[in-house]
Amino acid sequence: MEHIELFFKSVFIDNMVFATFLGMCSYLAVSKKVSTAIGLGAAVTFVLAITVPLNWLLDQYVLQDGALTWLHPSLIDYDLSFLSFILFIATIATMVQLVEIIVEKFSPSLYNSLGIFLPLIAVNCAILGGSLFMQSREIASIQLATTYGIGSGFGFFLAILAIAAIREKIRYSSVPGPLRGLGITFIITGLMAIGFMSFGGMLTGGDEPAKETVSDKNEDGNEDDLVYKINQEIN
Repeated sequence: MEHIELFFKSVFIDNMVFATFLGMCSYLAVSKKVSTAIGLGAAVTFVLAITVPLNWLLDQYVLQDGALTWLHPSLIDYDLSFLSFILFIATIATMVQLVEIIVEKFSPSLYNSLGIFLPLIAVNCAILGGSLFMQSREIASIQLATTYGIGSGFGFFLAILAIAAIREKIRYSSVPGPLRGLGITFIITGLMAIGFMSFGGMLTGGDEPAKETVSDKNEDGNEDDLVYKINQEIN
């Protein structure tokens, strides 16, 4: 249940695009066609699904204060958290290079369509944001980190696929001249973000303990005596 809740929360409530507005450059540039958007969304999902658990391992066993005690007890005072950005980006760049090789090998047309934005996944703030959010939220296990990575990637995939489908349709619509292109895209993105905000209370039901109601009865449970005493005090 915890994995399902984390997955849906990362897709709908903490969506990388609509909640935190990360990865907007590739979201806007590669969303003109559905086919291209599917390719980039799948690549981002794959990279997040691999890098978030890998960076979780790095954070737990290398970067945190005292994390190196598994090597030797004398290393308990070492804190390598200042290397988080460097190691996270190195992991991401390695996985992006692997994705680039695979896409170029098996789908040259998609590789040419994505162009410079495929290698730029390495510096996509949505990818790095997934690992940094995982670190700041102190996700408890590598299984949950994997779920969070897949959910965050799928959230980006859903966002870029939706805007690509809409942009293909509005190409034949009578959009006012000054709003054509990125103008109407920004407006639609804002409206979609407002729509995704409605999911904010989806997983909060039942989290708050039931409030205790104050009984109108006195200790003996006799309501009539209590009402009588109140009337006497008023008079």
